[in-house]
Amino acid sequence: MKKLLFITLFLLTSTAFAADAEFTIVIREHRFEPAELIVPAGKKIKLLIENQDSTPEEFESYDLAREKVIPGNSAASLYIGPLKAGRYPFFGEFNESTAKGAVIAQ
Repeated sequence: MKKLLFITLFLLTSTAFAADAEFTIVIREHRFEPAELIVPAGKKIKLLIENQDSTPEEFESYDLAREKVIPGNSAASLYIGPLKAGRYPFFGEFNESTAKGAVIAQ
């Protein structure tokens, strides 16, 4: 009985620590909101990108080594990290003059 209890507690604890942190960025009027997203350094992050515009936008970051087209009125997710502390710029390739932002790992 004690062994079963220990195994159950271990599995529950392991699952809680293994969960990825999830953050959301919204694309609205060809801009990323928030323009600066603060995330914990050293953790794998699930990034949900919601495009509320009717046109597609491409989330692109050389520093994060990620590129993803998000069709209009839809969402996509991608994983980044674990990241060292620092600033990781990203932009929207289809509206580069307005769609700019950065992930800041602290």
